Amino acid sequence: MHALLSLLLVSLSVGLSNFAGAIGIGLSGINVRTRVRVGLAFGFFEALMPVIGLLVGHEVAGFFGQYGKYVGGAILILTGAYTIVQARSINVEQKARAPRSLRTESLLVTAVALSVDNLAVGFALAVYPVDIWLAAITFGVVSILMSLAGLELGHRLGKRAEAWSEEIGGAVLILVGIAIAAGVLG
Repeated sequence: MHALLSLLLVSLSVGLSNFAGAIGIGLSGINVRTRVRVGLAFGFFEALMPVIGLLVGHEVAGFFGQYGKYVGGAILILTGAYTIVQARSINVEQKARAPRSLRTESLLVTAVALSVDNLAVGFALAVYPVDIWLAAITFGVVSILMSLAGLELGHRLGKRAEAWSEEIGGAVLILVGIAIAAGVLG
């Protein structure tokens, strides 16, 4: 039960980056085709990256032994801190640019970039008995739902909500990392 709770919390926290990205896309207007494209691209890469991280992580999890929860927690904390720092620098850069139309290449690059943190998250979760398929499905479904919500919010509310989504996601990752390292989750 704790593993599932950890998985859900982590998927929500890393899904916030997709939420923020989708808000940005939604600002320039959306239609059904855009919703489907963004949902599928973001969901696919959010599901794929933790699977790769889990597969690699399972191979080296035994190496860490009893310190695995500290290593996993530290990876999540560092990933969260990186997310916050990156979000602050990207937000400054985005203010200088006008929104562009969504090309397939841009969408795929965005989806991969937003899912790189899931590679580290998958590696961190590998020290726990987490089913790879459950993780992939959870990350993918949460990502699709958060992406669709972000598209709608961006479309309706504009830039206000976008400003802090990445930072909130990074903070949640840090808190989940601390909870895992402290033995509260996992």
